[in-house]
Amino acid sequence: MANAHAHSPAPAGAVTFYNTEEHEHVHSGAGTMLGFWIYLMSDCLIFAVLFATYGVLGRNYAAGPGPAHLFDLSLVALNTSMLLFSSITYGFAMLLMERNRKAATLFWLGVTGLFGLAFLGIELYEFSHLIHEGAVPQRSAFLSSFFTLVGTHGLHVTFGIIWLVVLMVQVAQRGLVAENKRRLMCLSLFWHFLDVIWIGVFSFVYLIGVLQ
Repeated sequence: MANAHAHSPAPAGAVTFYNTEEHEHVHSGAGTMLGFWIYLMSDCLIFAVLFATYGVLGRNYAAGPGPAHLFDLSLVALNTSMLLFSSITYGFAMLLMERNRKAATLFWLGVTGLFGLAFLGIELYEFSHLIHEGAVPQRSAFLSSFFTLVGTHGLHVTFGIIWLVVLMVQVAQRGLVAENKRRLMCLSLFWHFLDVIWIGVFSFVYLIGVLQ
């Protein structure tokens, strides 16, 4: 009797404070994408602070070497092309993902990872060369801000590659299900975001530093 009374319709004109009908919960992933956009905006603020710091300290050489003496633009241009190519190959992977072509998607994700590793390898070579020349972070404010900005971007690329490998394993095991597609979309935003940041680094740090 108690249960029948609890589920009986409310009298006409009565105020209903809750909905007694059951609805199926559908997860659209909109919350995930919104949360990831918020994360990207916070990351953008971090890089904005690092760019501003370099803008203030970038000419404080402490009687040491400056960008024109340290940077090899040809090497940096090659490194930039590696990251830009990785963005293109990730775009290919996303197009094939929409067509549910699992093997081709995994192939282009793998190519993207190889370009990312090439970028990191060249960057580590540049860092080791600078340190070998005595241009260590504690040498001047310019070098401290340079290593912090470029190194932070390199760490982001490293985490992106790890994330990429994890997603490739998940796609290989479970296929291109809705959850994996959403995760690949989030990584796509992150990867292209890093490309945009690197274009700023190349222009503001390397190109202007050598040509000024």
